[in-house]
Amino acid sequence: MLRKIRISLAAVCFVLITLLFLGVSWGLSRHIAWVAKIQFLPALLALDYAVLIVLTGVTLIFGRMYCSVVCPLGVMQDVFGRMGKKAKKNRYRRGSGAEIKRQNLLRYGMLAVFVVSLIVGFAPVTTLLAPYSAYGRVVNSLFRPLYDLLNNGLAAFESHYDSYVFSEVQLWMRSVTTFVVALLTLGVLGFLAWRNGRTYCNTICPVGTILSFFSRFSLLRVQMDKGKCKDCSLCEKNCKAAAIDFKAGTVDASRCVVCGDCLEVCRFDALHYSRRLLVERPLSSKSEVESRESKAGSPDMSKRAFVTGAVLATGAAAMAQAKIKVDGGMAVVEDKQVPNRETAITPPGAVSAYNMNRHCTACQLCVSACPNNVLRPSTDPLRFMQPEMSFERGYCRPECTRCSQVCPTGAIRQITKEEKTSIHIGHAVWIEQNCIPVTNGDHCGACARHCPAWAIQMVEKEINGRTVEVPVVDTEKCIGCGKCENLCPARPFSAIYVEGNTMHRID
Repeated sequence: MLRKIRISLAAVCFVLITLLFLGVSWGLSRHIAWVAKIQFLPALLALDYAVLIVLTGVTLIFGRMYCSVVCPLGVMQDVFGRMGKKAKKNRYRRGSGAEIKRQNLLRYGMLAVFVVSLIVGFAPVTTLLAPYSAYGRVVNSLFRPLYDLLNNGLAAFESHYDSYVFSEVQLWMRSVTTFVVALLTLGVLGFLAWRNGRTYCNTICPVGTILSFFSRFSLLRVQMDKGKCKDCSLCEKNCKAAAIDFKAGTVDASRCVVCGDCLEVCRFDALHYSRRLLVERPLSSKSEVESRESKAGSPDMSKRAFVTGAVLATGAAAMAQAKIKVDGGMAVVEDKQVPNRETAITPPGAVSAYNMNRHCTACQLCVSACPNNVLRPSTDPLRFMQPEMSFERGYCRPECTRCSQVCPTGAIRQITKEEKTSIHIGHAVWIEQNCIPVTNGDHCGACARHCPAWAIQMVEKEINGRTVEVPVVDTEKCIGCGKCENLCPARPFSAIYVEGNTMHRID
């Protein structure tokens, strides 16, 4: 029953958070955003004490159930582990005492590195080690293009019947670097989980190490009744967390994720999930251990099976870049290129580049939620894969606050539509040599006509013996929404682009 309850709860959390990262309709996303905010590390960075107290309390009562129910990366590893068990049963091994000591040294060392990086604000390390964020990048970079491709197929199909439940979305790769990192993450974690269960959780994951301190004192835990145990070793060979030592008759509560697999495979009712007060004295004498080793005998390793699997189709993401835009069915319109900004643009609600760097774990949830295609992962080493804004495919609409509503860490603080219109995230800069009135002598004024803040005015200026109207930017009025940059007809670089403000200014 414990295992069935755990699987049901894990399935619900896993499906909801996957839908969130896939960027489902906003009507559903805003109701399931809480799944991201109950993750341990985002709650820690956001200083959400209520969530932290609940998660710590649950761990002190039930053990590390968070890792097998709430954490999406943990559940994903269970899926790969299940595939491995189908290929070969009883595949896991705990390892010798020396191996366990080396793993413990590694896990505490990685936790120390994580904490130091968090304190000094070195984002690349915290970004790569955060488990929740790693899963978000996998879904957003690898599975989101497939989801969008399916959505566009349904939109094209139903349009023939004058139905428009689905609307077509742009297919494009937001970051090649993030795509490669996500692919490597999926490959490495998938292999480790398929081969030996939760190796990552008990050696690398900082959240698993932190929760292991509390799970040592959990009230409820899996424990062994040595009087009933027949030393078949099935529990140890099916423990994905390497928490069971059947020879010593102990279950390491700091490693156990309370998945319930051992309870299911034990044929002698020797394992129970019960109160810690009922734990019996572990085997201590050398003679007791040797006696169990002699009774255990050699494990049956004769069964073999062929490994089956499937390769995910990720080519759709790369194909997105090849999309050709045609103006009037005749002239090919050249795609815009990203300008070389001296200061990156952080989204409204981020407050400052410093706040973004200290709190963001690069989970890509805001990138998934952005309906305007302006958020994408950064390639800057100091802001590795954290979101930044660029306006080649859209602009930041003043009425949209979705990124601030889904961010679980406080990197983008929640704001209202009214507050957003008064936040200055950057300012427009005019590039004379790219401007159409200067290069062609034609009248344009697109930037001034579309500016929602009335920050751009067209003024006459004599250039090369000609009097032309060129834009002048009032930086005090400009909010940095990027509409002028996005709608500027100059190609491949816009004649006007936005430079970010290191610290946002609020009127």
